[in-house]
Amino acid sequence: MSQKLKIAGWISIGAIAGVLTTVSLQTVARGTLAPLPLEELQQLAAVFGMVKTDYVEPVDEKKLITDAISGMVSSLDPHSQYFDKKSFKEFREGTSGRFVGVGIEITQEDGLVKVVSPIEGSPAFRAGLKTNDLITKIDDTAVKGLSLNDAVKKMRGEPNTKVSLTIYRKDENRSFPVTITREEIRTQSVRGKVVEPGYAWIRLSQFQERTVDDFVKKVEEIYRQEPHLKGLVLDLRNDPGGLLDAAVAISAVFLPENVTVVSTNGQLAESKFTYKAAPEFYQRRSGADPLKRLPVALKTVPLVVLVNEGSASASEIVAGALQDHKRATLMGSQTFGKGSVQTVRPLGPDTGLKLTTARYYTPSGKSIQAKGIVPDVMVDESVEGSPFAALRMREADLEKHLNSGQGEEKKDEAREKAREEARKKLEEEAKKPVADRKLPEFGSDKDFQLAQAINQLKGQPVLVSKTQTERPEEKKEN
Repeated sequence: MSQKLKIAGWISIGAIAGVLTTVSLQTVARGTLAPLPLEELQQLAAVFGMVKTDYVEPVDEKKLITDAISGMVSSLDPHSQYFDKKSFKEFREGTSGRFVGVGIEITQEDGLVKVVSPIEGSPAFRAGLKTNDLITKIDDTAVKGLSLNDAVKKMRGEPNTKVSLTIYRKDENRSFPVTITREEIRTQSVRGKVVEPGYAWIRLSQFQERTVDDFVKKVEEIYRQEPHLKGLVLDLRNDPGGLLDAAVAISAVFLPENVTVVSTNGQLAESKFTYKAAPEFYQRRSGADPLKRLPVALKTVPLVVLVNEGSASASEIVAGALQDHKRATLMGSQTFGKGSVQTVRPLGPDTGLKLTTARYYTPSGKSIQAKGIVPDVMVDESVEGSPFAALRMREADLEKHLNSGQGEEKKDEAREKAREEARKKLEEEAKKPVADRKLPEFGSDKDFQLAQAINQLKGQPVLVSKTQTERPEEKKEN
């Protein structure tokens, strides 16, 4: 395994620039190259020459080559990608849990940038930004019409530089400018608390470099407060993924040592591999295994795992492993279905190529790709149901998605109709005061699914969904 790790470097799975990915960063390229199709390469060179000499205005040679590479790779599937200098830097920042910016979680609303939450202790937090604030301008650029990624890029920058944001605060019906000094932000991927005597909740929002250490600290904190834990809820809802070694480690927290967590399979010899619940499969650095500090009781404490359509990649690996080993009861809705592996190889000092090289399989051999994990107990988001679930994108919705490799996928013709109905419901919901809206914050006392998870742990009745069913796999169009 140690030699494997030297070759494979590290593997990550997660949301980078809005795209769910599963990635292994390799420190060496393959020693052999496939035979080159000379006739096609001659055509490529001919086209390059014609564009260079005949196009209406001069073109940049480097841009032509870069765009050709990008087009070739992006035509394969939604997750293969060419990284130029800037995107390669952003990719590496995304998996570290560190970046330079103002420190806010954001989404879009009516073409504007909406603050979901300022990160505690960040410059935005100290500047007084609040949940539901709308950002209308970034410096002199109007936000209306910008993509979310473009808005993020404008707010990020170098440490100790300033950015001016124009804020519209709905509940006060006023706009005001605020100037914020950028600094390195460390995102917090682990939250948790004792919900009631004997029962605790831990939420993982992403699998990052610090997630395992933060998870161990949070569990230690919970056990100090509640030494005789009767049940635990592991919340993976809307967790888009992150680092594979972190996913293997979190699985190992609850599983017997050396059992299979996940396996991969592809054309490359190194892509055919099985990851187990043991330190050599999840520890990057030498030193003490942080999981050894955890109470032994975690191996047997009753466990419920909450998942939904936003649970992807690394979170699906954890959910699949705990389900297959019958270590936890999975509750919620069917997961995203991101079960492919992307290998990232440097093409130079600051560029790289991310290429899909394998699929992930749960311990029982089921492919996660384009299918996802089906919960043991289907539970809606609220007592009224899951009104906005149809709006969430899944792997099977992505253009050119890789199929599961385990049989044909059938298309769900009713999905677009459901989405249209959900869009109308969301528009109506947005008009209501914040306090009256459905779907409160995860972990709050109004979190319906968490309440059902606690009921499950107590052996009390659970309000099972009357409408959710297992999704059929969707047929890939050629």
